Formats: sequence, C-alpha cells, structure tokens
Amino acid sequence: MTSLILLLLFTSDFFLYLCGVEIEASYIKKKLSGPIFRVISEAADAMGLETYIVGGFVRDMALHRPSKDIDVVTVGDGIALAQEVAKRLGKKASFAFFKTYGTAQVKYNDTEIEFVGARKESYTRDSRNPVVEPGTLQEDMERRDFTINAMAICLNANRFGEWIDPFDGMQDLEDCRIKTPLNPDITFSDDPLRMLRAVRFATQLGFFIAPDTFEAIERNASRIEIISKERIVDELNKIILAPRPSIGLELLEQTGLLQLILPELTDLKGIETKEGIGHKDNFSHTLAVLDNLARTTDNLWLRWAALFHDVGKPRVKRFDPKLGWTFHGHEYKGKKMLKSIFQRMKFPLDDRLRYVEALVSLHMRPIALSDEEVTDSAIRRLLFDAGDATEELMLLCEADITSKNPDKVRRFLHNFKIVRSKLKEIEEKDRVRNFQPPIDGLEIMELFNLPPNRIVGELKTAIKDAILDGVIPNDYDAAHAFLMQLAKEKNIV
Repeated sequence: MTSLILLLLFTSDFFLYLCGVEIEASYIKKKLSGPIFRVISEAADAMGLETYIVGGFVRDMALHRPSKDIDVVTVGDGIALAQEVAKRLGKKASFAFFKTYGTAQVKYNDTEIEFVGARKESYTRDSRNPVVEPGTLQEDMERRDFTINAMAICLNANRFGEWIDPFDGMQDLEDCRIKTPLNPDITFSDDPLRMLRAVRFATQLGFFIAPDTFEAIERNASRIEIISKERIVDELNKIILAPRPSIGLELLEQTGLLQLILPELTDLKGIETKEGIGHKDNFSHTLAVLDNLARTTDNLWLRWAALFHDVGKPRVKRFDPKLGWTFHGHEYKGKKMLKSIFQRMKFPLDDRLRYVEALVSLHMRPIALSDEEVTDSAIRRLLFDAGDATEELMLLCEADITSKNPDKVRRFLHNFKIVRSKLKEIEEKDRVRNFQPPIDGLEIMELFNLPPNRIVGELKTAIKDAILDGVIPNDYDAAHAFLMQLAKEKNIV
C-alpha cells in the first residue's frame, strides 16, 4: 500500500478534473474559509492535536456537491476537541457527546460537525460492531468503506489545506469508480452494510462498482443477514430516492442482495412462454415505473408503492389459451402481501402502510374510468377510496405506462387526462373526497333507540352508498330524509 500526500496549491490556474466536473483550487480554499474551519484549526493547534476533515465532506467538495455535515478526525481526544470548538463558537453552538462511541457532535447554525478520535477496528464474525482502539490517521483511513471516502484535508495551521489521499481516491473519483481501500472481502465481511452503501453510492453518484469489489459483494451477500432491518431500510430509502433508483435495484439484484432482502421483488423477474405467447419481465417493468415516477416526485412512500405495485403478479399468474397470460386480481393480492413485508422489514405499520396499500390496490382503477360511458358513481367511489392520495394515484398510473409504442403511450396519457378532468369535476360538484356520511352511527342509535349492532352499520353504509351512487346529495337534510325512509321500509320505526 502506497500513501500519497498531495499539497493543494491555491492558485487560480490549478484545476482538478473529476467525473467531467472541473474544480478550481480557489473554490476549495473558499470552502475552507468559513468560521467553523478557522475555529477548529485554532482549537486543534491550541490543544496540540493533529486534526483533519475526512470522508463525505471531502468527497462532496471535490464533486461540487453541497454538504452541511462535516466529519472531523483528530489523532487524540475527539470529544475534548469538540467541547473546545463549541466553547469557541459561542452561544449559537450546541454540544453533545456519546462516550460509549467516543464521538461528539457540535451543531452550529445549520451545520453539524461530528468529532472522533482516529481509531483502528477489529471485528468478530457474528457482529458488525467493531472492537475499537485509538489509532493513527493512516489506520483510520484504512478502516473506511471506499477509497472516495478515505481522503482527508489537514486543518492544522502549518499544513492547512494539505490533501491526504492514501488509496488514490481522487483517481477513483475521476474514473467514477467505487472501490474499497483494502481487500474487499475483508471490508464487506467485517461490515456487510458496506455492500449496500456501495450500491447506494453507485446509484446516487452515477459511478460503477469496480469488478473486484462487485465480485466480493456477490461472495459476501449472505453476510447481510447480520445487519438490522432498520439499517438496511435506511440504505434502501436512499437508493429509492435517487434520481434513477433502477440503477441501485439492478445492482442489488445482480449481486444477490435483493433476493435476500426483498425476494418478492426478484420473484417478478423472468419471462415465461407458452404456446408461443410470452409476457413482459415484470421486474424490468417495475423498475421502469419507478424511474418514471422519480421524474415527477420525491415522495418516498409513493416510490415504494411503485416498487410494490405489481408485487402480487407472480402469485396470480395464469395462462389461458384464449387470453394468453393473465394477472387478474394482482392488485388485491399485492395489497394483502404488504403487511407481512412491512413487518419483516420493520417498516412503519401506520398510515404509511395504509397509504401504500391503497395505492397498490387502486392502481388499476383509473384505467377503466377513461371510458366515455363511465358513470359519475364510479368516479365518486374512486375519490372516496383514494382520498388525499388521489393525485399520487394518478401519478403512479401515468408512470405505469412503459410501452415502447409512442402511439400507445399518447393514447393512455390522453385517457388519464380525461380521468383527471372527471375527478376534478365530480369533486367540485359533490365533495366526496374523504367525506364522512352526514349522519354517524351515534346519531342513528339515538334516533331509533338502538344499541351498537349490525343494523346501525348497515344504515350508515346505506347512506354512504346512496351519496356515492348519486341517489342523494352529500348534505344532512337529504341524508336524514333518506335514513327515515329506509328505517320505515325496514320496520325500524
């Protein structure tokens, strides 16, 4: 292993070329000119501590990406340095330390600075939690996940701006490559979460994973089982929120990680042919839908709904000699599968689950509503069932158009434009989105001196259906008159 220390000369004609991005040294100097870096430098020198900015902030500085989170490593007591920095920054700064981990955090305005002492790590086979000991800067760089995150800039006054790059991370940035500093098998076996981080960085940055690193992920994929679901989901969320999330999902599938994490998605993969009739690859289609949706929204749970919208198809797939391949009811099967998936992955079992369930179960409905003969009742029922998610449902349906036939795409988009117009018209007229029947169960019980029972529920449902079907308008007087007539017919009064 060869160490490379590159001293940045702050001259106007010094440039770095990284992934097609041109970076001027004066820009880097400007990034280090703020009060935070000056205070850290002064505090470190006063305490006699060798101190560096490391990791993502350095990488993002080189890539001209904004970053408000700063990681600082000092060869010594990181908590003591953080405390001194917070003291020097004054009342606008807050200080917190985590003695167990040997780390501290200083918040100043909208910037977070994490402090830690340089360390070396060793792992046991059954845990990603390392045994940590104080170490040198070199040992601290060696323990980092990727070469592009294993660079540092010195903040001490006598070496201010000195760029430390022991693993040629700058070259990997220039080549748009994700690579581990040391043996990738050891890196991933020690901390399997790094496999997901490799996929995440490749997705977010548009980089490729170096062949030896990629092959090591394939070999060590099963190690992901020791990682908590919460940490896995955190990385998955970042992948799904990327501009082109399909890159990450493809990489997860190719490395074998997706089969271990979300086998329901890999079940979508493949094309089956019978009697010369085949169906599309539903995995590729799903990723295309997700990418389409990513162009219109950064709503995380809407993107998850896109990823799961066809998850029920493998369970209901049938071949009919007359119809070909069918997937009837896949939206309802998919909805039923979601709760167990959410439970296994430690997703929140709250309104976010119900939101995804609703979108998955309803995503086929708007297609039928573009028919000119569709009734107002069908539109009302979609508004009622989708509620506040109506707009997101339409975005999902439009993203679901992945045909390579431009005429077909135009036809579907035109049809959905008709649906949007009908939804707007009916909502303005009837106000049925998220409505509750004007008369609730408690009033029904009081009117007819009934205890809580099945009849009360039936009467309340009858009022709701009458409004949705257009039998009565959505107002109290009409609902009351309808209820009294219905009660009379049923001999309740």
